[in-house]
Amino acid sequence: MNSYRMKLLLASVILLTATGLAHSQGQARWLGVGSLNNFYMSNGMEREHALVARQQYGLRWPAIHAHQDMQAAKAFWIGTTDFTDAGGNPFPHKVMHVGPRVSGLGEFFPVAHKLISRYEPVFVSVDDEESFDIPRDADEIDPDLVSDRMIYNKLNTAIGLTVERKIYQWSNPFHDNYHIQEYIFTNTGITDATTNVTFPNKTLTGVMFFWQERYSVLAQTRYIIGNGTGWGLNAMTDRFGDGIGPNYGAPAGLRGQFTWHGRFPLFNQYDNIGAPIFTASTSQGFAMPNDTTGRLGAYHFVGNATLFAQTSPTVNTDNIAQPFTMTEVESDDKLNSNNDQFNQVTMADEYNLFMRAGRTPRHAYRVEPSGDPGFRAPTKDPSLGTAGGWSAAKGFGPYTIAPGQSVRIVIVEGASGISRELANSTGAAFKRNQITALQKNTIVFQGRDSLIQTFARAKANFEAGYNIPRPPAPPSEFNVRSGGDRIILDWKYPAAELPKVDGFELWRARGGLDSVYVKIADLPSTATSFDDTTPARGPDYFYYLLARGKAADNPGTALTPAGALRSNRYYTQTYDPARLLRPPGAIGEAVVVPNPFIRSASNDITLSGRLQLAFFEIPGRCRIDIYTEVGERVKTIQHTNGSGDEYWDMNTDSRQRITSGIYIARVTDLDSGEVQTMKFVVVL
Repeated sequence: MNSYRMKLLLASVILLTATGLAHSQGQARWLGVGSLNNFYMSNGMEREHALVARQQYGLRWPAIHAHQDMQAAKAFWIGTTDFTDAGGNPFPHKVMHVGPRVSGLGEFFPVAHKLISRYEPVFVSVDDEESFDIPRDADEIDPDLVSDRMIYNKLNTAIGLTVERKIYQWSNPFHDNYHIQEYIFTNTGITDATTNVTFPNKTLTGVMFFWQERYSVLAQTRYIIGNGTGWGLNAMTDRFGDGIGPNYGAPAGLRGQFTWHGRFPLFNQYDNIGAPIFTASTSQGFAMPNDTTGRLGAYHFVGNATLFAQTSPTVNTDNIAQPFTMTEVESDDKLNSNNDQFNQVTMADEYNLFMRAGRTPRHAYRVEPSGDPGFRAPTKDPSLGTAGGWSAAKGFGPYTIAPGQSVRIVIVEGASGISRELANSTGAAFKRNQITALQKNTIVFQGRDSLIQTFARAKANFEAGYNIPRPPAPPSEFNVRSGGDRIILDWKYPAAELPKVDGFELWRARGGLDSVYVKIADLPSTATSFDDTTPARGPDYFYYLLARGKAADNPGTALTPAGALRSNRYYTQTYDPARLLRPPGAIGEAVVVPNPFIRSASNDITLSGRLQLAFFEIPGRCRIDIYTEVGERVKTIQHTNGSGDEYWDMNTDSRQRITSGIYIARVTDLDSGEVQTMKFVVVL
């Protein structure tokens, strides 16, 4: 390693530490106030294993359902030509890399990464515990933000090009399944995480901006259809607006790529388009044992499209000839591993074979040359003989960028498909032989039309300057409490926003988080609470609260239909169950359930998916003291909600998990002073 390279790598570690962004993977911020949820990394791209050591993590739609992840690996590269570094070393081609497998260390230098929200994060609780799926916190509140949430990410690069990335999310229900990413690339001459200019007068030539997306649809069906689907081995990728094939009704000027769950030849039990679930695989908990109706598990279409690509630094118009490159690359190609900004031979190949590949024949048509007939009745292998399948790729350029000049590129990424209800009924009919595979697949491909419509809405949003109809603000707080004869809900709403609200709607699901939700109450704008007296004893209940706007406030623009809009459910969704508790019992009637508690007996050890013990038939006001067999007190629970139920997560008062053994529970009635002692066994 030459001395300049060693100094550069050492400096990158020191500077990352100094800016508080030192992390082997970078920092993550989540966008989660719409139906599409995803995380975004401070190093500029969501590479393979970026946040967890698992493929298919992130890019979840619809996010209310479990394991809807479609993101396996991504890459973002910047290339330039005829570059001489600060050490005087010449490079015919110089490429900066983050992803699909490299971290960007020493090439990309994060200097800012923050989540900005139009509203204060909503506090949601169930039984006095905060309830959430992904982090809700925001770094800044900006009531004038053009979107509902935005991630701001800024990076410098070792070639002196600074990247500013803004990722927008909307809660408008007609625009909540896509994220728009705006990139501004400026020749600042700064080559590390400081403000020091290394190249004050260097013009960058032949600049290419290159992205890869390794989509794999869908995590939940990975072990049902086959493990290879988890890394996109069966991914089918098509395009529109590339001038090569059909546009599928996309608006003029829109150009993009999309992926769906294609044929997996190793799975030959039945036609797997849409991933019907005949027999559930419970591997890694992706599907439940009783999930065997035949429902379609992977009916999704996911992809991205270009909304704007600046013609040149001096001509601020959209060049529809960009991206220059629209192609698909082998996901496990040797050029997608061990990328190195000092390897001149490899960088020349990266630049010429990937970044400047041009618009190549479409992958989907290479697999099924007949197009739609073949997509609906597939016979070929989407992997085309590779071990990893294919990733969508696009490259913009080449640009010449002088000091101080900038280039702007705007991309939308989204997901859509047929409705969950249609996916369920279609899959069930297919399993019962009531429809053919071709009929099933024809229904699945309605989802492609939905994705194109999603991109059309994003285009309308962009062209409107992001001035689309706004739903009313969400409540600032939403609390759900289990009770003995009812479930109590209350909320707070910002007083300044209340004049825009026509009323509130309460929605509830019985049994599971992603069960069917029904509206249980339509309430006036003055309402701040509701007692749900209709639950049955036993099932779990999940809720969300919507603020309903006034119809006159939405005349309908940017492909948003006119009429009353509602705040997004993902602001107030509860992720923990509330349940109707037992009426109060009495001393002498209390029981511990289950007893013994045996961790290996999965049906006995959890209540509603949480590892916990229950105390039933206890007095409505009592104290439960829990001791080891030798008399050491490990936990005291104050029970005052008037019910006969209390739950314990088997953590001590000092938040330590208890060990296997015999325990004694002492229940003291706070009104009568009577005491009941019970012995129970825990095997962990």
